[in-house]
Amino acid sequence: MQDQHGLVKILAIESSCDETGAAISHNDSILSNFVAGQSIHQQYGGVVPELASRAHMQNIVPVVNAALEKASTKLSDLNAIAFTQAPGLIGSLLVGASFAKSLALALNIPLIAVHHMQAHVIANLIPAQKPAFPFLCLTVSGGHTQIVLCESALSMKVLGETLDDAAGEAFDKTAKLIGLPYPGGPLIDEYARNGNPRRFKFPEPQISGLDFSFSGLKTAILYFLQEKQRENPDFVRQNLADICASVQDRIVSILLHKLKKAAIKTGIRDICIGGGVSANSALRKSFGELGQAMKWNTFIPPFEYCTDNAGMIAMMGYYKYLASDFVDLSISPSARAEW
Repeated sequence: MQDQHGLVKILAIESSCDETGAAISHNDSILSNFVAGQSIHQQYGGVVPELASRAHMQNIVPVVNAALEKASTKLSDLNAIAFTQAPGLIGSLLVGASFAKSLALALNIPLIAVHHMQAHVIANLIPAQKPAFPFLCLTVSGGHTQIVLCESALSMKVLGETLDDAAGEAFDKTAKLIGLPYPGGPLIDEYARNGNPRRFKFPEPQISGLDFSFSGLKTAILYFLQEKQRENPDFVRQNLADICASVQDRIVSILLHKLKKAAIKTGIRDICIGGGVSANSALRKSFGELGQAMKWNTFIPPFEYCTDNAGMIAMMGYYKYLASDFVDLSISPSARAEW
């Protein structure tokens, strides 16, 4: 329960994919935020679910201990345990959920289930400079691309989302086509810094409303590369930076075109981005420039709260704690989740 000084300490667990995260929050401040990655997936070119869940089992206790130590917090100081309940890889989610439920039962404190993508939105409330409600958030990650209307910390509505692949998948699958190792998205960003984003032209999908589509773009990139490599087998190596810059420029323009449309439609001027792809330097730069031109108030979480992390789970957990939004031990993780 909340102590006599009105202070709430929450341990948060994040295990939705291939990174094991633990964080300690003190009210709406993050005291510690640790993440253990899993390099084993690089040799397979993508996340192997069974290997991911096994690695979570190895990592979760050391990561939680590190978070508690960094925050100078004992288990007896905790007021609640928050964990990622959905969406994600079911085996990975099970590890985090089982640990959280066991610890909450042992400590006899409340258990809080958190929606991973909602937490990406709420990550924008971690820094000192926060958006005012209502705000819009473009959430972009390996598995999701959405425009979310956030009316309050516990009231969100998806205005538009991808109809097929996510922006992060477009980055990673393009990287695979041009021979870059997994995870390829950050490498495209790195090579693109030395490239010409106007060198090669890729189509923008004509999808009505605020929804996205990236499957057609991926196909266009595939056919483009096949044609160029038939003419010159060394085409990718000779033009790597320009290919990366041109692909990145198109993905970013697709994202921001829809975000601008949503802002105009709703009249909202506090605009955020979140999710792993929001760490992309071109997206951050272009988002800032568009915000300046549109006279928006723009917000981007610090890098450590963009990719999967437990800090954002803790922040969402805090707002759920204030609303006494707790779950019992019958709760089960889910690979998919409704908003």
